[in-house]
Amino acid sequence: MPARAAAGPREADIAVVGAGGAGLYATLCAARAGARAVLISATPLAQTASYWAQGGLAAALAADDSAQQHLSDTEHAGRGLVRTSAAEVLAREAPECVSDLQALGVRFDADRFGRLALGLEGGHSVRRVVHAGGSATGRRLVRQLSALAVKEQLVSVLENTRARSLWLLEDRCRGVLCDDGELVAARAVVIATGGAAALWARTTNPPGSQGVGLLLAHAAGASLADLELLQFHPTAVVGVRGREGFLITEAIRGEGATLHDASGERFVDELAPRDEVSRAIQARLLQSGQASVGLDMRAIDPALFPNVVTALRQAGLDPTRELIPVAPAAHYMMGGIVVDLHAHSAIAGLYAVGEASSTGLHGANRLASNSLSECFVFARRAVAHALAQPPPAPRRPSERQLEELLASPPPPAATETTRAALWRHAGIERSGEGLSSLLEDPHPLARLIARCALERRESRGAHTRCDYPELDPSLDRRHVVVDGGGDLGWQRWD
Repeated sequence: MPARAAAGPREADIAVVGAGGAGLYATLCAARAGARAVLISATPLAQTASYWAQGGLAAALAADDSAQQHLSDTEHAGRGLVRTSAAEVLAREAPECVSDLQALGVRFDADRFGRLALGLEGGHSVRRVVHAGGSATGRRLVRQLSALAVKEQLVSVLENTRARSLWLLEDRCRGVLCDDGELVAARAVVIATGGAAALWARTTNPPGSQGVGLLLAHAAGASLADLELLQFHPTAVVGVRGREGFLITEAIRGEGATLHDASGERFVDELAPRDEVSRAIQARLLQSGQASVGLDMRAIDPALFPNVVTALRQAGLDPTRELIPVAPAAHYMMGGIVVDLHAHSAIAGLYAVGEASSTGLHGANRLASNSLSECFVFARRAVAHALAQPPPAPRRPSERQLEELLASPPPPAATETTRAALWRHAGIERSGEGLSSLLEDPHPLARLIARCALERRESRGAHTRCDYPELDPSLDRRHVVVDGGGDLGWQRWD
């Protein structure tokens, strides 16, 4: 038995797995409530998927906006699958989280009068997206929250440490076992490990976004939902070495950038929801045989999006003089660990926030910039709920329990063969034949994705079945759920 395991567990009130925006904020919320928190990060801080997020936070802050209008836009984008109660929570509480982040020292972009500068993105009916440093929002947020977490005396940060399995005792999650053998015992565990878009060969995500948290929770008996609903971002760079899949934020189209096919014609409403724009681009590529369409941002002030412009120029592209080659890429998983409005799973003491969770907020197509807002709204709710529960009686794992935890295999990494197969058979368009071929894939999450996609015999939002091209109204608000035992079923969420 490793010496760390034999030495006894590290004690905490809240253990957070994942150090993106959701995990960092959950950690800080716990510390500000006087609770001890342990933050487990597989990478050095400020190198998570949130760091690369170019979008902002959607919040009804303008005089001509309202929580009701934000809710309406979210439901429209979600194609009949949005859980209204979750969207109401987000629309109501997002402005408070923006204010709280400002209080924590996050500096959002403002106009010359000091008022927050609100951006327009696809699917939004008004300007409601706040950014920090233009398209560097994720970078600014993660850097600031990471700095605060490191300084906080109630927080212990375990960098370059991977969670191996969850410790369950008497049907309750009591902690996390790490790959190095260290056990973190806690009143509650918050999974904030991000999504699974890096399971696809062409992706905007860093390599680690392969659904690790989903597999950890599922192995412990938690249910997963909506795994077939993977959003493809319309504008990721194509064919540029070192920048393949680099995301060009939707906010640039919000400022007037346009999309053009091989003949130079505009062919889509650039501010339509992402599923529409991605399908329109894919159709043009199939017609033309080209690998990309052109994004024309020559009329956009480069100072508005400095990190995008700099990255493109470093790759040999000048967005002020030429069209940028773009095509859709796997970007965001709407599905995840099934949780309630407090981000609590069906396992006592286990919470999930951010892209790892499935609240039903995003439905079948996420509204742009709702994801960062979700991270903060539901991370705060998770911690408040966890700390309001009576603490369980202190327990130490037996030697046998520790041996069983250490013997459990860690979540596997996907091979390039799996990633290519998902892109080919579970991409923007799917068929029953292609999806069925994934049922024998060696990666467990790839198999679950295929099972869920086969079960949804319709086309809705990000899920397009060429053998079932129409939306089935009888499936409105109905979600495919995989329980902890691996059985599939349907649930209605309102």
